[in-house]
Amino acid sequence: MRRQDASCRRAEHPQKLYIMAKYQSYVICTSPRSGSTLLCKLLAATGISGNPNSYFHNPSIEDWTRSLDLAPDQGTPERDVLRAVFDAVRARGTDHTGIFGLRVQRKSFDFLIQRMNVLYPGLGDDAERFQVAFGNTLFIHLTRSNKLEQAISLVKATQTGLWHKAPDGTELERASSPKEPVYDADEIALHLANLTALDEDWKNWFANEKIDPFHISYDALSANPAGELARILEALELDPAAAKGISPGVGKLADSTNRNWLARFLAENGDDAGLQT
Repeated sequence: MRRQDASCRRAEHPQKLYIMAKYQSYVICTSPRSGSTLLCKLLAATGISGNPNSYFHNPSIEDWTRSLDLAPDQGTPERDVLRAVFDAVRARGTDHTGIFGLRVQRKSFDFLIQRMNVLYPGLGDDAERFQVAFGNTLFIHLTRSNKLEQAISLVKATQTGLWHKAPDGTELERASSPKEPVYDADEIALHLANLTALDEDWKNWFANEKIDPFHISYDALSANPAGELARILEALELDPAAAKGISPGVGKLADSTNRNWLARFLAENGDDAGLQT
């Protein structure tokens, strides 16, 4: 949350003025295996809070245009291509609800900011770029305090190829053919360090931009999805009652393999091996 008294800036897109609702958008700032897919599905299911997704997931303009079904002519100036991309993203992320939702992973964030600087040059800082692009923005920092569990989840998903499943057990997202997971302490330690660094990068960015984000934790979201959804809706000044009756769209993947790897890693590295941050 930041500088909501900002003047009504004109920008090169359909959102000319930002003077009505407190927020016209929100950005979920997160890292892998923090519950962001669950959160995005919950928010989309309300029908009043946009359709958040990782529209800028890969740091590639070509990937953006491909995923958005855009086909710019060869030689089209980069700024014109970016304008078309952001128009399409705004349409998809809003989905006729009046508020735009976006999920951003830290690993692709710097590329996004660089492209926003091309599209909206001459602005003072990153937060202003988001405001010009998407209106007054609520930044939501979604984190997972147990970084070791997060790292184990990431290693397991990468190895098995299964990233998300529905509550009934059917697969929602698979990146590769099925494989059995194999304990790899070095890989877990590498992801543990990387995920910790990604969270620190977000915290540093918030501090540098003088942003006070809305905090939500993986543990709270997993334990009480409807309650956390209502809390976000209230922060956005939307009707929190819209969270009633909405069920999680994804199921937990953690099982005995996760628990066994956690116990083994702690036994090998000590009980304080990056468990909490």
